[in-house]
Amino acid sequence: MNIELTPAAQKFIRRLVMFDGAPGSGLRLLVSPGGCSGLSDEFSVEPAPGAGEAAFTKDGVQLFLPAESRILLDGITIDFVDTPAKTGFVFIDPKKASCGCSSSESTAFAEPAFSSAK
Repeated sequence: MNIELTPAAQKFIRRLVMFDGAPGSGLRLLVSPGGCSGLSDEFSVEPAPGAGEAAFTKDGVQLFLPAESRILLDGITIDFVDTPAKTGFVFIDPKKASCGCSSSESTAFAEPAFSSAK
């Protein structure tokens, strides 16, 4: 499985598992198409992988991923941000351009240029 976890994502996942799980627990990460970065997520701390899920240990963090999540996360870097604007996982795909959701679509509303020919 080709997934990278930033130090911030590792720290967040470790804290979740430490506070909400028993030894051997992991983070179930369900990812689906959608959201600003192209992926939306749901997660929970679970004692073991569910039916059809695979368990992966990455950087000392145990992840439980269903098949669709494994496909969508292949080659992705998972980060965690905690800012006034957003708190949660961010999925970074190095093969795609960055998301422009927070930027205005100024080109769509640009006023036409007029020539001042006399």
